[in-house]
Amino acid sequence: MPFQLKKLKEFSGRKGPLLFIIMDGVGIGKRDASDGVFMAQPPCLNGLMKSSLYTVIQAHGKAVGMPSDEDMGNSEVGHNALGAGRVFMQGAKLVNNAIETGKIFQTPLWADLTSRVKKNNRTFHLIGLLSDGNVHSHIDHLFAIIKQCAKEGVRKVRVHALLDGRDVPEKSSPIYLKKTEEFLSSVNKEFGVDCRIASGGGRMVTTMDRYNADWTVVKRGWDAHVLGKARSFSSALQAVEAYYKEDPQITDQYLNSFVVTENDKPVGTIQDGDSVVFFNFRGDRAIEITRAFEEKDFTEFDRERTPNVLYAGMMQYDGDLLLPKNYLVSPPQIDHTVSEYVCGNNIASFAISETQKFGHVTYFWNGNKSGYVDKKLEKYFEIPSDRIRFDQAPKMKALEIADKTTELLKSGKYKFGRLNFANGDMVGHTGVESAIITAVKTVDICVERLIKVVTELNGIIVISADHGNADEMFTVKDGKKIVKTAHTLNPVPFAIVDSGYSQEYVMASLEKRGLSNVAATLLNLLGFEKPDEYDPSLITFKS
Repeated sequence: MPFQLKKLKEFSGRKGPLLFIIMDGVGIGKRDASDGVFMAQPPCLNGLMKSSLYTVIQAHGKAVGMPSDEDMGNSEVGHNALGAGRVFMQGAKLVNNAIETGKIFQTPLWADLTSRVKKNNRTFHLIGLLSDGNVHSHIDHLFAIIKQCAKEGVRKVRVHALLDGRDVPEKSSPIYLKKTEEFLSSVNKEFGVDCRIASGGGRMVTTMDRYNADWTVVKRGWDAHVLGKARSFSSALQAVEAYYKEDPQITDQYLNSFVVTENDKPVGTIQDGDSVVFFNFRGDRAIEITRAFEEKDFTEFDRERTPNVLYAGMMQYDGDLLLPKNYLVSPPQIDHTVSEYVCGNNIASFAISETQKFGHVTYFWNGNKSGYVDKKLEKYFEIPSDRIRFDQAPKMKALEIADKTTELLKSGKYKFGRLNFANGDMVGHTGVESAIITAVKTVDICVERLIKVVTELNGIIVISADHGNADEMFTVKDGKKIVKTAHTLNPVPFAIVDSGYSQEYVMASLEKRGLSNVAATLLNLLGFEKPDEYDPSLITFKS
């Protein structure tokens, strides 16, 4: 049996279940007024910090496969590391390498994308998130593709710019738009080509929906990028300035869609014969627009017109569903996940979250694979997310998740469970301090409830996070307070609450502790030795 594990001699686990809680976006910050986790004064988490079975672990940078330790972690790579037990080179780094070596431009697909538009004098379109947040995309990747197009004689390029304000400062889109306009102008002058921004909108209202949460978001993107239907402006920068003026409180991620026009006509709708590249490397917010371009029998909304294009993603966003069919850079090949070992040792398990993070405790946890590892042994539960701004309902679905998890634990059917509370991340991205504090308090209440349940069942509960967010609500520069909506570079908590603990094990003395060390720890707590390929466990057993 390829996934059969050896049982530990020193420890056989507990009679009750093992529950792993991911407090999404809850990091350990400066513990001052800028730190939403500290300001919430969560009694349960504060108590866990005093335990001998507590430490902090790295959840960003090289510890999760990003290019450098200056790069934020995110939920995708975080759950990959948690579920895989070791670090794989991730999207940003894979794309960086492909561009630096030139391999991205040496494939038959690239040749098809460029020759198609050159032969028929058509347009090369690039859709994606315009920032250097390095979570979903990077502006440097966009620029590299545009310059290569120009070098190869592609005459017409159109950019459909999705505005960030989430992984970067909340009103920073003018900086990226100006930088893009200057770059396009220089390319046009150097190569005698026609490169322009054609449409766009804020990422939370245009194109980048995920997990089928709100298809109207994708429709707004389709209408703007493909049909040229949205409010019109002479430039993307004019659109942003107008939206700022109309609502001074609005931030980039919530800006309405727009179309750039000239002489009352859109400058770059997507037409038959064009090539289209979605240049985000992260998959969760790229799958739905990909379906709109690729599915023949698409029914999520009326596309009105479906152009015959060659569509490609920066990467393949879903390896099981093969979305998209064409992609420029191959994603990491993640194998031997925790779920495969759990199923391989005949352990019944469940996974649960609300819609916003359901794919993270399933698809990303399972190594970017959809569906069950073993339907007979697993059950996944999705609690539908609210379709409103998360600062308006910061408790989100945490209480419902806690209720359902309690029911599952008490059923006695499952030995292992994992869940994600999305509040710290999703509300953290809004930058609204009062809402962030409420979100953290809500998660803390739910964690405390579940600790009591698992303890009553004579089990073990492990609490951690995938990255920080709520732990840094703002920064201060030159005496001015600047709202922060992006993920942080802070470590995240890791705690074990063991109902039968009698000091059989202690926290291991490791030079580095990261998310990838969690998988071996979970398997140890289930009574098994870690797989040889896994990074070391965070605990060590007394002989």
